[in-house]
Amino acid sequence: CDPSVVIDTSLSCGFLNVPLDYHNPPVGTARLAIIKINATEERRGSLFFNPGGPGNSGLAQLGAPTYKELLLQVSGGVYDIISWDPRGVGTLTTPGEISYFDSAEEYLTFLNGTIELTGIEEEVGRKCLKSPNGKYLKYVGTAAAVRDMVSIADMLDGPDAPINFIGASYGSLIGSWFVNMFPERVGKVILNGIVNPVTFATQKPSVHFTDALVSADAVYKGLITGCALAGPAGCAAAAEGDGPLDVDAKFQALIKAAHDATARASNASSVPLSSGQIRVQLYNAMYTPAGWDGFMKANCTQYVEVVKGETGASATASSLAKRVRHDTRAAASNRSPPYSPQAIFCGDAIDVRGFTTEEQFQGLIDTARNVSHMFGGQWPFPLYQCAFWPVRAVERYQGPFDRKLANRIIVASNVYDPATPLASAEEVARQLGEDAVLVRGTRFPCFSSGHTTIAETSTCTNVIFNAYLVNGTLPPNDTLCEVDAGFELFGGVSTADIYILAHLPSADV
Repeated sequence: CDPSVVIDTSLSCGFLNVPLDYHNPPVGTARLAIIKINATEERRGSLFFNPGGPGNSGLAQLGAPTYKELLLQVSGGVYDIISWDPRGVGTLTTPGEISYFDSAEEYLTFLNGTIELTGIEEEVGRKCLKSPNGKYLKYVGTAAAVRDMVSIADMLDGPDAPINFIGASYGSLIGSWFVNMFPERVGKVILNGIVNPVTFATQKPSVHFTDALVSADAVYKGLITGCALAGPAGCAAAAEGDGPLDVDAKFQALIKAAHDATARASNASSVPLSSGQIRVQLYNAMYTPAGWDGFMKANCTQYVEVVKGETGASATASSLAKRVRHDTRAAASNRSPPYSPQAIFCGDAIDVRGFTTEEQFQGLIDTARNVSHMFGGQWPFPLYQCAFWPVRAVERYQGPFDRKLANRIIVASNVYDPATPLASAEEVARQLGEDAVLVRGTRFPCFSSGHTTIAETSTCTNVIFNAYLVNGTLPPNDTLCEVDAGFELFGGVSTADIYILAHLPSADV
């Protein structure tokens, strides 16, 4: 394996050439970068894994110790665990990461004075088409990822073998499309942290984003409650005697100060941190409650310093502003922000070109007022750029989503998830009827690996997944799993301690 991507030398890597367009093979060839963890027991086949995103590298994630150990644990070691970098992801798959600027400096210069740094710029779409990657944009998307996975499975296990799959977050969309595009090939499948495929197939991308936020404020209440319970010794934002709403008031003051600084500036792009950018970073923190302690100690404290101007034009403020303004998952040779999430999500989305910027902002305002007071106003966000994306994928699956499957699957979700709400899992389970079993994780996401239930802090879910993958045993439908009692969000503060969040009214945040 390429050591710049995969550190673990025990893993195997390879490539597979597949058609760029499965319905028009003469168009050309794509090359998929693939990674494998060998089965540790007698092999029963392959288990595919996609970590989500879109844009997350299967090679990098499977090569990380946390995912490797967890997947071997829940699978019982009886499968070769396979992942790959889908089209538009990483530097080894072709087409690889979608990026249109040679450096962060070119990105900032090109967009200086436009609304890209605080929103959308149609010119970016035209630049995308003119770039070396432009010719590949219509061959990037979820349907291609599904067919690519089937091609890999055909090579490894044979063209008639059942396909086993775990998909987390966006990976659940790959899974939903797979089980409905190839229902006869469904083996053991776990969809975890569900993107609603019906909404995604039929509604504007901004509507999907709105629906995704329905539980986000509840998770934020968990953060401010845990911080208050930890006190100043355990949470940097808490003072002695603070309650959850006192901590919330400090966040609100920070956001307002950033907003006011932007409003006063003659050039909004010159402001180190906007209120929208702070909301984006805070929202990202909701994904990983195990990291809340570190976020409050480091990031949040630094945001306060930058907004107050205590760091002035120092390198700290400058570097922080650049880090907040764009995604740092760019390739090592190009530190400009990647457009892979837009290429995949927008390529799959219904065609909403012609939808105006004013309409986009009105949707954002409505979301902030009616769905998520804290995170409805975050900006920029990739899905809002779909109205200006220049192409759609050559194949977009739009249903049906109620096909009869060869085998029953598990649909898993936390009750409180900031990005993939329980309602999405319930809809997928409802569509599939008896072919799906719903597993719920209680309270809110409380683990280090993301906003899904795949985590070591819930022995209950791991035991269920293991029994299903190893023995084919399914739990009763709508099984409820508790978080492990020893898991702490802040020092001495467990998920049970902060369940008080359920009693904080939404209006207070």
